[in-house]
Amino acid sequence: MSRDPFTRSSSSLTDTIITIVRSRYIGYILFLGIMFAKLMFLHSGLHAPNIDMNRLDKLIALGSVMLLSFWVLWLPRRGQTIALSIINVLLTLLIYSDIVYYRYFQDFITVPVLFQAGQMDALGGSIFALLRPSDLYLFADWLLFMVYALCIVLFRWNTDTNNNRQPSYYARTSHFRPSSRLMRVLKRSANGVVALVLGSILTFGPIHSYATTWAKGLFTGNWWSLAMYNVTGLIGFHGYDIYLYAKDHSGLQPELSQKEASSMKLWFNEQNAEQSALNDSFGKYSGSNIVVIQAEAFMNFVVGRSINGQEVTPNLNALIKENTYFSDYYHQTSQGRTSDADFASNGSLYPLVSGSVFVRYPDHQFDTLPAILKSKGYSTNAFHAYEGSFWNRQIMYKAMGYDHFYSKKDFKIDEPLGWSLGDKSFLRQSLNIMDSKESIQKPFYSFLTTLSSHHPYSLPADKQGLETGEFKGTIFGDYLQAVHYTDEALGELVSDMKQRGLWDNTILAFYGDHDNSIQETSYYEQFLGKSLSKLDMHQIMHQVPLLIHLPGTNVSIVDANPAGQMDLTPSLLHLLGISRDPYYLMGNNLFSGKERLVTLRTGAFADAKRSYLPSENGQFDSGTCYSQGSREAIDVAGCSTGFETSKQRLQISDDIMKYDGIKMLRKEESTP
Repeated sequence: MSRDPFTRSSSSLTDTIITIVRSRYIGYILFLGIMFAKLMFLHSGLHAPNIDMNRLDKLIALGSVMLLSFWVLWLPRRGQTIALSIINVLLTLLIYSDIVYYRYFQDFITVPVLFQAGQMDALGGSIFALLRPSDLYLFADWLLFMVYALCIVLFRWNTDTNNNRQPSYYARTSHFRPSSRLMRVLKRSANGVVALVLGSILTFGPIHSYATTWAKGLFTGNWWSLAMYNVTGLIGFHGYDIYLYAKDHSGLQPELSQKEASSMKLWFNEQNAEQSALNDSFGKYSGSNIVVIQAEAFMNFVVGRSINGQEVTPNLNALIKENTYFSDYYHQTSQGRTSDADFASNGSLYPLVSGSVFVRYPDHQFDTLPAILKSKGYSTNAFHAYEGSFWNRQIMYKAMGYDHFYSKKDFKIDEPLGWSLGDKSFLRQSLNIMDSKESIQKPFYSFLTTLSSHHPYSLPADKQGLETGEFKGTIFGDYLQAVHYTDEALGELVSDMKQRGLWDNTILAFYGDHDNSIQETSYYEQFLGKSLSKLDMHQIMHQVPLLIHLPGTNVSIVDANPAGQMDLTPSLLHLLGISRDPYYLMGNNLFSGKERLVTLRTGAFADAKRSYLPSENGQFDSGTCYSQGSREAIDVAGCSTGFETSKQRLQISDDIMKYDGIKMLRKEESTP
């Protein structure tokens, strides 16, 4: 009895679906398409200017996935399914981790960052605040895979039922064809090789084209992660990062050549000669105590601003009226964030492109402020009311020359707030220790790191002293509350120092460590009441306040020339009358009266006349040069000298890290 047309049509469609499902390569093709879509999803969420996903970039993305998975085609069908599932899960988790990490750090995860992964538990609230409902799209294919797996199971069950579980044709005839299995293996091998070759062409062809034209020098220069990603794609970025890490830790790393060492030594000699200044301020405050406060995410745009008639930072504003304030002060941090600010300020060197110096090179030799002051008879101490292992502080602080590190275990948690202890109690207890003759001898150097204004800036209602109006309930409003609270803590500390008689014999420096990771321009425009240019936003996100109190002075000095965190140590040494000549410090002396060039880890820089913002693609000509006076873009050639100078500085600093350069230079100094 013949079937009707509808039945025949349905049967034909079913047969087609079954044929597709039975195809050995449908799973691999689906895998390539899905992972390519996920890489596109990541790219669309970066919102990085000057980084467009053109056709060649898409070929790199597809080719990279093929290079990562070509070997799967060598496996039997069941092995393919399992292997593709594992790669999918791992690669999806990597992509999503990069997405979340980028939202906070504007960077990608690297191998050194993974060694800091133990710190992620403490970031719970911050990480949760970075999640988006749309992120679920990244995992939608897992549901699709379950449907696909179900189809396979149903197909096999249907086949077994229809054939009454009879042996397949292959099983019944394979003993007549002994070469059949070998042919299948050879075919799988050939297909895997084809995928490998095709993936290599799609990946390395465009990368080679980029690296020999506009991206020349990519793999030898000091480019930042976004520039590398723009050329290699995400998978290529991580592959090259793994290669660099393995190379650095293989034990085969070559030493700094004699020529490079001599060039480095010459640069430091010239820098020391240029920045040394025997003016009236040199040694004027010799023997003074020094207290340095590094305030969490304390940015410069809030200074002097009010909201609903309330000053956001009233205590800092009052201090500016009778002390020295650097209004164009840049944080110079990278992936190490707070630890980078700490290292730049106390070590006067640039942070790393990848990871934190505190984690990667705690055994290397550096000329740090606490070590220098300790050699001059100072008691040197660090204070931070959190776990001593965070950012590897308990190891690094000992290497930096601190006599003692007061961590969370040394404080009474009588004001629990945010991550640990509230800033008010933290500063009060720290001052008690500093003023105790049994604990610390004078003169002393004390380095304090606050914590209450940390992302996501959630303060209890009784700690919120501002009426934030239209920002109430937003992360920006929460940020304003947090810095207002830290400002109150600063005011209480200063008042306490005056009552104890410490104010008149102590240099106090207060600065912010890095930005607040709130990237939405609309918040700042609404708060400041004006539209903001690209240069405006760059400066907002990279400038932090620096206030320096000098004993016996009450005159307001506002220095509007560019300065950076690396300048702090050379400047404090100058005030104490300690020559920088024997030390390897890259920063400027803020009291020399000379013009300054400030370079950021990204390659951006600023001096008194120009600011340069690099393009994410790493090309000098694609960057933008601005006039500081008109704040308008000018011919990029006007920034070429500063660009080359900045490039040289970054390279020297990186060589010091990579080769333990200061130890090597000191060894040469001691060799007759």
